[in-house]
Amino acid sequence: MTTHDGPDIERARELHSQAPLIDGHNDLPWRYRRFANRALSKIDIAQHQEALHTDIPRLREGGVGGQFWSVFVSQAMPPEDYVRTTLEQVDVVYNMIRAYPETLELALTADDMDRAFRAGRIGSLIGMEGGHSIDNSLGALRMFARLGARYMTLTHFKNTDWADSATDEPAADGLTPFGQEVVREMNRLGVLVDLSHVSADTMRSALDTVEAPVVFSHSSARALTGHPRNVPDDVLDRVRDNNGVVMVSFVPGFSSQEVYVHTQSRDAERQRLDSSPSSTEESTNAGLEQWDVGHPEPRATLSDVADHIDHIREVAGIDHIGIGADFDGTGSVPVGLEDVSKYVDLTAELVRREYEDGDILKIIGANVLRVMRAGEHEAGRIQESRGPSEALIEDLDG
Repeated sequence: MTTHDGPDIERARELHSQAPLIDGHNDLPWRYRRFANRALSKIDIAQHQEALHTDIPRLREGGVGGQFWSVFVSQAMPPEDYVRTTLEQVDVVYNMIRAYPETLELALTADDMDRAFRAGRIGSLIGMEGGHSIDNSLGALRMFARLGARYMTLTHFKNTDWADSATDEPAADGLTPFGQEVVREMNRLGVLVDLSHVSADTMRSALDTVEAPVVFSHSSARALTGHPRNVPDDVLDRVRDNNGVVMVSFVPGFSSQEVYVHTQSRDAERQRLDSSPSSTEESTNAGLEQWDVGHPEPRATLSDVADHIDHIREVAGIDHIGIGADFDGTGSVPVGLEDVSKYVDLTAELVRREYEDGDILKIIGANVLRVMRAGEHEAGRIQESRGPSEALIEDLDG
């Protein structure tokens, strides 16, 4: 396990001072919703927050220079609430920036990110986690883009009406015609197409459709960990050809095959217990507690996460790797990557693995900035040739 001292850590800190470490996904805004009803006055991240992975002292300690804040909303709520609730989550991000102006600065472009970093602030971007947030409306997508959304994950845990999720039964075999139109309109707006959470067929369909580089805001390599949220090697090949970036996640079930298999086994045991005719919630929970005693949960490690970086470098190349931890959106974390203070420890591990300084700078942020600039350029080009799409899902998908 790494520590915050030694020459490798000092080298990591020096690299973080040269260019912004940009993380692709942090769910702190959802934590504000769940634990404080969105009231920032109830959770002061200027102080250490033991119950969270994220606060300002640890962001500083971890050398964070840029952050995509997720404006996730749950698909468990009524669909008619998706847009309003997402707007409220965007409001949380704006309120965070207003409350901590000495630390956070709204970033809408790659140049904004560079400017915030030079001023000693954390460039704060907005990422929409799930296409359900637009409620099948390209007009809603356009308004979220005006408010600052700079990527949208096409699905979350469930399918949308126009795209298949990695963790739901296939319904569209990728993207429907309206889903393809969503992707084209995102490219026109300069909103990056995020392929975390989507099925492999949706990944491929989106790559067939896009006119700009894609991102995976928090996913890892499926060749190392078989979770369906991770990226297969054939898609990594296409990410290279697309000039996109895969932002490696810290979620243990994505990072460690051992953890993933354990989770699958535990889920199967829960289903077995639930299927008993005499099953109750209490009996199922008691049975799971007993199962846990005999099947202790393995732990993912910082080294596991670095292995995913190694693999993506081997398959897609050094220009197509980023960091997307998913802090405050995951219940458990790897040993050595417990919170946002630990990014420097991962960078130090890359130093130990003899990555060149320039390659480390690409991984921690330069690759993402390149993709952002490419998305901005393509949006400008597209806007010269076509205006806002007037497509309706009823017309394209029936």
